Amino acid sequence: MLAGSSDVVFWGADSLVFSNITGGFPISDYHLNQTTYKNASFSVQLLPNLNWSQINVLSVWDRTTTSDFGHVTLPVNGSNQLNESDQSLAPTMFDNCKNLSDNYRVRWSLNVEENWIEIGLEADTRMMDYMGFGWASPNRTTELMSGADVAVAGLTDEGIPFVDDFYITSYSECKLNAKDGSALGVCPDVVYENSENGHELNNTRLIYGHRIDGVSFVRYRKPLKSPDEKYDLPVNPTEKMTVIWAIGLMNPPDSIRPYFMPQNHGGPRNVRYGHLVLNVSESVNDCLGPLDADDKEDQDLIIADSTVPLVVTTGEAMHYPNPPSPTKVLYINKKEAPVLRVERGVPVKFSVQAGHNVSLYITSDNLGGNATARNASETIYAGGPEAQGVYASPYELIWAPDRNTPDQVYYQSLYQQKMGWRVQVVDGGLSDMYNNSVFLDDQQVTFFWSLSKDSISIAVRGVKKSGYLAIGFGSGMVNSYAYVGWIDSIGQGRVNSYWIDGKDVSNLQPTNENLTHVRCRSENGIITFEFTRPLKPSCSHNDRPECKNIVDPTTPLRVIWAMGAKWADEHLSERNMHSVTSQRPVRVLLMRGSSEAEQDLRPVLAVHGFMMFLSWGILLPGGILAARYLKHVKGDGWYQIHVYLQYSGLAITLLALLFAVAELRGFFVSSLHVKFGIATIFLACVQPANAYFRPKKPSNGEEPSSNRILWEYIHVIVGRGAIVVGIAALFTGMKHLGERYGGENVHGLSLALMIWFLIGALMVIYLEYRERQRRRERLLGRGNWVLGDLEEDDSVDLLSPNRAPGHKGSQNSGLMEVQLEPLSR
Repeated sequence: MLAGSSDVVFWGADSLVFSNITGGFPISDYHLNQTTYKNASFSVQLLPNLNWSQINVLSVWDRTTTSDFGHVTLPVNGSNQLNESDQSLAPTMFDNCKNLSDNYRVRWSLNVEENWIEIGLEADTRMMDYMGFGWASPNRTTELMSGADVAVAGLTDEGIPFVDDFYITSYSECKLNAKDGSALGVCPDVVYENSENGHELNNTRLIYGHRIDGVSFVRYRKPLKSPDEKYDLPVNPTEKMTVIWAIGLMNPPDSIRPYFMPQNHGGPRNVRYGHLVLNVSESVNDCLGPLDADDKEDQDLIIADSTVPLVVTTGEAMHYPNPPSPTKVLYINKKEAPVLRVERGVPVKFSVQAGHNVSLYITSDNLGGNATARNASETIYAGGPEAQGVYASPYELIWAPDRNTPDQVYYQSLYQQKMGWRVQVVDGGLSDMYNNSVFLDDQQVTFFWSLSKDSISIAVRGVKKSGYLAIGFGSGMVNSYAYVGWIDSIGQGRVNSYWIDGKDVSNLQPTNENLTHVRCRSENGIITFEFTRPLKPSCSHNDRPECKNIVDPTTPLRVIWAMGAKWADEHLSERNMHSVTSQRPVRVLLMRGSSEAEQDLRPVLAVHGFMMFLSWGILLPGGILAARYLKHVKGDGWYQIHVYLQYSGLAITLLALLFAVAELRGFFVSSLHVKFGIATIFLACVQPANAYFRPKKPSNGEEPSSNRILWEYIHVIVGRGAIVVGIAALFTGMKHLGERYGGENVHGLSLALMIWFLIGALMVIYLEYRERQRRRERLLGRGNWVLGDLEEDDSVDLLSPNRAPGHKGSQNSGLMEVQLEPLSR
């Protein structure tokens, strides 16, 4: 039975027709829940509503997989006693069985009256190996192979059984003499006579053969006393006779020798070859249980190749691997319902030519035939109603199993159950399953990843043997989010996530991250683990540490690693600390699919921050203050100061931007700091364009135009708005430095920046007070008027609600002081 079968029962049916036996019924409450039974006897109580007259077929049946593990037909004689003489025996059933070795058996049944013996050879061996068995010459006590009459049986690479009658003349492979055509060695009987009528010399008759779960079985019949007295030895059923046996490789037929020819068996005695004394009339049964092959997957195994399409057709069910089956089943590349092995990340191409009534699909359901129609759930990975075609017009179906595809799925027909069989989904190279990969520090760990819309899939593989492997997101072990993969005490792979806020074991805090598709395995001591996690954790309580573990694909992800001898889910101690670790983090550029060694970016960020502070903390605010509070100074000095400071600040801003982009190798609109910075630079660049389109200033004594007033409003609002956004960019930049880059003294620098702008705000308040006082005095009277000074008074603020031309103010005062100066000649 298949390992893990849990719903295996004794099953009754009316006949062996597929629809009938699959629609059968359990005959008892008894469950067979072991994997293997050896010479076991069962007392089975029929259910109260059943009797033997209702049961024509008795089967050992797995209801989960609809599998028939073996059956017998049970014609009854009208009573509750079975009539053994009427039983139909399976071709694998014999009267006797003898173990030749741990992986080779011979079975036989004898019929002296009809002069035949039927022999079954069964071996746990490779697909193209032969099984040899026969009688040694009674005249020999040494070199038993010479003069022996043996049968050589096996299965072709297409699974077709064969058996041939051989005679051994020498300890060598069969050799033909080119001159006279004579043969020497281990050769078929027909070769010695060079006869075209091989039927007369080959006195073995094939009855049945199969290969299931890595075990080959061939049943044949041979006469006890053969008419071929030259190459066949008579078998005396009542005497002890020496038999010889061997298993080994064979050469397939070719144009010169159209027979399977055994090669030298090699190997140790009683494992690959041997002999014993046997009396075939004595009852022998020392074969306990079935042969259990180490490699059960070699029968009709097809390994998919991305460059070669798999041709899907239908054919007669001859040796369907999971009986029962319908009369027609799926063939792939001319093999009946083979096991199909595919690799994750490698596309598989099917050329469907099975007819318009057979639609191929890949499903999680082991029966197929549209599980939803029988109220069962299934996951369809590829194919469907459209995946049907014929030889003249095949349908091309491409399926790309990914890392989330289960280890086992099934190819089936959408309209008929149990036409297909299993698909083994294996991990090929991790590079096939993930879009990107980089080496971490010291090239001791490989980091793989694939990005999707809302999640990231990660795989980590070491190159050294270790008890556990861990990676962390952060610049160092402290204040990092760690993921640890290890194999526990029962051999199960585990992956856990942690938040590390210190260097002691007590600082290792488990987190409840939403990790999916988690896998961990150890191959020769080398750990590989995989998981998928959301880019941004969904947290109802943001106070948990994992809520801040956000992966921003546009920001370099700093990754460190560690290895150690042992890990445990609980009761961690100093012994669980790492024995080897990365020396520095690696910056993984998730969007670009590359990485670079971590550099100390604090000098780079310091230069960028200082230049931005110089612009938005000194020069640009200074230019605004000059335009606001220096207009009373004689001449256009305030204007020159305003223009020079603004252009200098803008130039330094652009240089700081280019400097940061060049050093960080990218420009990503992700953090709040970058968004504020873009808005600030945009507003700053608007001001020069705004100044270029400034309307003409009014003449002396002329009212300003509405365009002039509107321009002043826009110019002032945009300028002051740029300063406010620029200050916000400075503070968010400090915050970003602390959160993402672990900058030192960030708190102190932020406090100093706040004090600086507080002092600036106090200074603005004082200057605004002085300016309003000066305007009040000017409204009461103007003095120190110089004759001939006809220039426009730029101290008038057009945006002030109390604005008035200068000459009107002098008329209202009632006093005028005139200063006369002599003209120099």
